[in-house]
Parts: sequence; C-alpha cells; structure tokens
Amino acid sequence: MTAATIAPTRLRLGLAALAVSAFSAFCTPALARGPDGIADVAEKVIDAVVNISTSQTVEAKGGGSNTMPQLPPGSPFEEFFDDFFKNRRGPGGGGKGGERGDNPPRKTNSLGSGFIIDTAGVVVTNNHVIADADEINVILNDGTKIKAELVGVDKKTDLAVLKFKPPKPLVAVKFGDSDKLRLGDWVVAIGNPFSLGGTVTAGIVSAKNRDISSGPYDSYIQTDASINRGNSGGPLFNLDGDVIGVNTLIISPSGGSIGIGFAVPSKTVVAVVDQLRQFGELRRGWLGVRIQSVTDEIAESLNIKPARGALVAGVDDKGPAKPAGIEPGDVVVKFDGKDVKDPKDLSRVVADTAVGKEVDVVIIRKGQEETKKVTLGRLQDPDKVQAAVKTDEPAPEKTVTQKALGLDLAALSKDLRTRYKIKDSVKGVVVTNVDANSDAAEKRLSAGDVIVEVAQEAVSSGADIQKRVDQLKKDGKKSVLLLVSNADGELRFVALSVQ
Repeated sequence: MTAATIAPTRLRLGLAALAVSAFSAFCTPALARGPDGIADVAEKVIDAVVNISTSQTVEAKGGGSNTMPQLPPGSPFEEFFDDFFKNRRGPGGGGKGGERGDNPPRKTNSLGSGFIIDTAGVVVTNNHVIADADEINVILNDGTKIKAELVGVDKKTDLAVLKFKPPKPLVAVKFGDSDKLRLGDWVVAIGNPFSLGGTVTAGIVSAKNRDISSGPYDSYIQTDASINRGNSGGPLFNLDGDVIGVNTLIISPSGGSIGIGFAVPSKTVVAVVDQLRQFGELRRGWLGVRIQSVTDEIAESLNIKPARGALVAGVDDKGPAKPAGIEPGDVVVKFDGKDVKDPKDLSRVVADTAVGKEVDVVIIRKGQEETKKVTLGRLQDPDKVQAAVKTDEPAPEKTVTQKALGLDLAALSKDLRTRYKIKDSVKGVVVTNVDANSDAAEKRLSAGDVIVEVAQEAVSSGADIQKRVDQLKKDGKKSVLLLVSNADGELRFVALSVQ
C-alpha cells in the first residue's frame, strides 16, 4: 500500500473518532435509550395486561394424522410447518395421492391481548380477537387461565368487553385523555406479540386522528412503538401509566412491525366500553342523512368559501333531520357546537351524541348560514336484503335523447325504468350514455344514473338540463351542480365543468 492511500484512511479514522467524541459529549445516556419512566410504567401496569386465548370449531379440510398442527397466528414455526405440509406428498400428507375425506371437525386456536379495567374482572380487547370464538379464556401475567364470557362487541370500532371471575385480587388500569396527546409524546405498548407473552415496546406518537378508511369512525393514534401480530387488543400507555389507546392494526408488507401501528384512542374506547357494559350493545346517535365531501367544484357551485363541511346528499323520510327542515343540498358546518370540516367529522360527532338529545345544527343553504334544531334518533344496523322481483318486460318505447355535458339524456319511461331497474320513486332525467372523454365519465356517472336536480332545481327532460347549463354559462359559472340518483334512489351530488 502506498503512502497516498494510507493518508486518507488515517484522516477518515481521525474524523470518525472526533465525531464520536463530539456526539458523546452532547448526548446523555437517557436520551439515547428514551425516557427513564418507561420501566416505571411497565412495572406499574404489567399485571393488568392479559393474553386472550380463543378456540373455534371448524370443518377439517383434507388431513389424516399428518394434518398441519394448529399454531397461534404469528408463531415463529407457522411458516415452517406451512411449507412442510404443503410440499409433502404421500398418505395423509396432502397433495397428490394424499387426500382423505370425511374428517371430523377440529378446533383452531388463536391468541391476542387485552387489559383489565375493573378489579371485578372486566377486560377490554379487540372484537377481531374474539370474533366467532366458541370459547374465550383470559390468561393473567402469572399464567393463570380463566374462562371469560362476552359482555358485548362493537364491530364499527373493533372493540369488545369481556368479564371473568377473579381467582385472586387483580390489578386494573385507568384510561387517560387521548386528546391531550401531542405528536412526539412517548408511549408504551404491552401485549402478546407472536404468542411471546407480556412484551413491552416503546415509541412515540407519530400522528393523531389518522383515517385509514377501515371503518366509519376512523380516528386512530399512529405510533412507531413495535406492534405485531398478537398485540391486537393490548393497551397503549402514556408515561403516567394511563391507557390512551387500544392497539388494533398495523401496516406491514411482511406481517411484522415496520413502525406503522394504529390504536383506537381512549376517547372513543371509553364511550364504547361504557355503553357495552351498560347495555351490551352500542346506542349511537342518528341524524338521518346521507352525506358526501364538499369538493372545490361543489363549494364553488354552492357559494361556499372555503370548501368545508358535509354535504347532505339525501334525507331519510323517517329520520330526525326531515322534521327539522334539513334538505338535500344543505352543507352541515357545525353540529352541537363542534366544527364540521368533513363528512368523517359529522359521522363521529353524531355517533358520539346521546340518543334523544336536542342539538343545534348549523347549515349553509344558498350561501347563507341557518341553524336547525334536531332531536337525535338512534342508529340502527338493519341488514337489508331485498329480493329481486321478476316482472314481464313491457313492449319497448321510443326513446328521445338529448346531449348535454357529455351525456346522452332521456325522460324516464317505463321501458327505461325496466332496462335500468330504476325504482318508481326516482324522478328526473336518465343517463343513457356517457362520453368516455368527458368530465362526467371522470366523475363516474354511468348509464342508468338519474339526474334529479340541476343547480338545485328539479328537471324532467334533457331540454330542462340544457336550458339550465346554458344559463349558468351566461352567468359565468365554471361548473354545474347535479343531484344524481342511482336506481335504488340513493342520492349524491356531482359537480361538472360547463366550460
């Protein structure tokens, strides 16, 4: 090696030593490993965190004596056994020549996490941890296993409450205020990742009010504390040892933690748990409207600046909003004193409001604010199954169409109602074709949709629509607001360019 080569190497080593020395001078050991309070939190609450074990009887698929053993989800051996039994051939091993029928039902097992909120034996966990289980057991930190019964579940927030008879005095934890969390605050997750039992991980609050479109009331705490399979239902603590979230799901291409985990905030959990303990079910407030986002185009059409609120696309005839005077086209900007920035805000605040409470609802109608008083009803979850009714097809009628906004339009007739299966209650002008290169196609209008209103005025023919569009062009408007119904009568607003 020449001198010219050695010199740069020595220089780099010297700079590296200097950098390490400087770093050590400015960084204390406490900062390097996180706050000192983590150990105190873990010691204080670890006995309140439990494992949830469930079993379920399922029909066997193939098998014989060499059927793959049932392992807890996330077990380190799961992948090994899966590959072994998939690739094995021969009697009972699956694959060619190894199929066996008439196998008896077998039990599958799964493990999750939970935490005790009452020393009487009340546990909170995720609904998906105990869903469809034939038997639920709570396993305490010392290994004691007790059979538990289900108190109630809420599928929309993925929460469940269990109860068991304490064999000895228990440790319970209390809820903190998730609204007080700040980005960067330290949090501690404790649970049962990959069936390894009480495991403590720490991280920070990465984001608040995160909507990942997993449900109607999404408002997750995002954290980089390690959360893995088996952590579901476990608590997320602040450094005071209070539960500020329930660890529910992760985003990961591998199935393991990549630092993106989500917890249901305690503000939501407390309200759900209280109702499940009291009623065994959720009793959510109901306004009786269908809502959609206020886009910039819709805001321009309705003279709303800036774009905000929840646009009422439809009003239930039997809902609380109807007698209060709320109409399609109204934009809700405040509910019970709380600002409504988007439809999710309205859905959450209505659901959290007590059934029967009279509230003020501030709307914008034709550019002006109005306040409506509404007495909330109770949200029901009916599973509506409508059987298709076969009818004799009538003789075809002559259809007169007109083009406007990149749409072929026709007055509703018996023939068109039959062709597109449009309910008799739907009134307006039917779309029979959409230009693929038009703004209407981009906004997902399709044949069979019915235009009910144009610029908040009812229409009954293609000529009506063309007349309204021409007038808006003269007025210098850039877009036109359409109230559109599908075949079942469900309404939505669509803003189309008139330029």
